[in-house]
Amino acid sequence: MSKQSLDKNWLEWAVFAVGALLVGAVLAFLIYDGATLGDAPPDVEARTGDVRPSAHGFVVPVTIKNHGDLTAEGVTVEVTVKNADGMEEKGEFQVAFLPRRSVREGYVTFHADPRGGAQVEARVLGYEKP
Repeated sequence: MSKQSLDKNWLEWAVFAVGALLVGAVLAFLIYDGATLGDAPPDVEARTGDVRPSAHGFVVPVTIKNHGDLTAEGVTVEVTVKNADGMEEKGEFQVAFLPRRSVREGYVTFHADPRGGAQVEARVLGYEKP
C-alpha cells in the first residue's frame, strides 16, 4: 500500500470531527441528566384547549403535563362540560405512559356545544407509578 492511500483527505477529517463532537455532546448530556435527576413523584396537570366542531360533535383538546421527576403510567383524565342550563356531560381518556417532565395531548368529544357559556374542566383522576 502506498502512503497516499492511507492519508485521509479533509472531508474525512471533517466527518470524523463532527461525529466525535456529536458523540461527546450526547454523552455529556446523558451524564448531566443522570446526575441531576431528582426523585419527585409524578405531578400531573391537565388543561383544556379551544373547543372545535367536528363531524360527530365537538372536540375538546386536553394537554397533560408531568412536572415531576418520575414517570406516570395509566393516567386517567376526566373532562366535564357544565352547560348554562345545568346539564352536565362527561368524557374521559387514558394516557398509557407519561414520562418525567413531558407533555402529551388527548381529545374528548361531546354532543352538546360547550362554547356557548359552558364551563369546561379537566382533571386527573389517577395514575400508576411504574
